[in-house]
Amino acid sequence: MARVIPPPPGRGAVPVHVWSREPPPAAVAQLERIAAQPYVVGHVAGMPDLHVAHGVAVGTVFATEGVVVPSALGGDLGCGVAAVQLDVSSQALGRQDLQRILAGWSARIPVGDAVHRGKGVSAPPDLPNQPLSTSSLEHARERLMRRHLGTLGGGNHFVELDRDMEGRIWLLVHSGSRGLGSAIGAHHLRAAEASGVGDIPGLSVDSDAGGACLADMSWALAFASANREALLASAVRVVHEVTGATPDPSTRIDCHHNFAREEHLGRKLWVHRKGAIAAPAGATVLIPGSMGTASYIAVGLGEPTSFGSASHGAGRVMTRREARERVSVERLARSMRRVIHDERRAHGLVEEAPEAYRDIKEVLEDEADLVRPVRRLEPRVVLKG
Repeated sequence: MARVIPPPPGRGAVPVHVWSREPPPAAVAQLERIAAQPYVVGHVAGMPDLHVAHGVAVGTVFATEGVVVPSALGGDLGCGVAAVQLDVSSQALGRQDLQRILAGWSARIPVGDAVHRGKGVSAPPDLPNQPLSTSSLEHARERLMRRHLGTLGGGNHFVELDRDMEGRIWLLVHSGSRGLGSAIGAHHLRAAEASGVGDIPGLSVDSDAGGACLADMSWALAFASANREALLASAVRVVHEVTGATPDPSTRIDCHHNFAREEHLGRKLWVHRKGAIAAPAGATVLIPGSMGTASYIAVGLGEPTSFGSASHGAGRVMTRREARERVSVERLARSMRRVIHDERRAHGLVEEAPEAYRDIKEVLEDEADLVRPVRRLEPRVVLKG
């Protein structure tokens, strides 16, 4: 259940609803700053995985009537998690099989700043090819699209094999629109800073700049989805070569952090979710933990006060710098002892150590009125960005 922070008197702000039991004060201050913007409708929501980020906190949800706010959509437009169940049991996969799978993924899936070499891969025929709003973005798409498609990126992005409580195996991927989404987001953030409304500037969706922002972001979301599809295909091929397993298409889930036109408070609004997911009533959603802890498949409950939203994961409790300073390679190894991972990259992976994240069980307890967990997924092998 959310804690409601009323607005200061006389300032024209809206209330803030926070689902986190111990929200970071600096992140709450970021929510309150959003709540004071002239374009916000109704209230602002903070998810259980709330934490400080540049400009707008991760875990922020709010709605506008006719304004798009580029800085409230994150630097990786359309980032999200996709999953599919495979027809192999956990008992059939020995440690050597898992190590071969990780080696195959590492050889075929570029991670971090790495991209496909040469001209890259072919773009899927169903990826929209509408013009982008500037020649610079068009050139970036021509240069980067085929080299970034099917690449993981860095940070908390991952490819995982997980085991559910019945011993079934699930494949999960977490990635987004890569360098192209970042370029699109940065361009429209500059446009908003030049001509937007509010001190966290937004663009009218009826303006030329706002319309261009909506169109370009729509393409970025489509590219992010195509990227996850390509990653799933690459990862499935490796698992099939090692085990013979194939995916069950009927189990496919894709759950992205989004910006959408939805009906709330009795009218059509633009809902901004930075590091949050749509969780309408009855929808199947994915909420990942850290690389060493469980993820969950859940059902959305459509809670109106969250604008039908939920957390997008466990949420950081340490910055990357803090994790590097406080988590040793030895501590990481102990926390990851049951999960096959690339131990050669341990010095870099301490940034993503399980202790750098909130307890996913607490996150789910805090959002019991937003989602209902239906399946727990324990990681067995993970490739991190």
